[in-house]
Amino acid sequence: MALVPVIQPPIMKLLTTEKERSVKMGQLREVSKIEKIVFPIAVTIIVSLIVPSAAPLVGVLMFGNLMKESGVCDRLVKTAQNELMNIITIFLGITVGATAVASNFLSWKTIFIIVLGLIAFCVGTACGVLLGKLMYVISGHKINPLIGSAGVSAVPMAARVSQKVGAQTNPSNFLLMHAMGPNVAGVIGSAVAAGVLLSVLG
Repeated sequence: MALVPVIQPPIMKLLTTEKERSVKMGQLREVSKIEKIVFPIAVTIIVSLIVPSAAPLVGVLMFGNLMKESGVCDRLVKTAQNELMNIITIFLGITVGATAVASNFLSWKTIFIIVLGLIAFCVGTACGVLLGKLMYVISGHKINPLIGSAGVSAVPMAARVSQKVGAQTNPSNFLLMHAMGPNVAGVIGSAVAAGVLLSVLG
């Protein structure tokens, strides 16, 4: 995840032309309050019906979204974004650190897992950019293919990389908010994929 700004740009530049990278996308439409509230509820229901094992992960993600968008849970939202998030991060870091003993961590298996993750990340970035190129053609050159690379779900770093590479080609290009769409979709897709793997592998 930390190497996103290093891994993605060369792949993005390799698979796109300067003309494609310089495409300026139009203003996003205004999303209504009802849509913002219905979205997390609908996603939770649909994912729960399709992949029940992914329901807890997606449900918690969407619950946080619903709390924020409802506008009636300000105290809880602030707690979840700050104190609770920090406490969970500390406990998660301590737990992972305590179990990462040298005999388990410094092994060929660990290196193999890291290499597999790197390959998956590169393939995911490349496939996202290629799908972005397809949408670029279908939309009549209105969609910048760089936003496809944000679908790897590294929020929000992948979206920032799309913005940075686009701005390098065209300084007046602002892709960040457009890239956040596939970025968040990648998070939901990753949770669903994890649920599928859990249900298949047990």
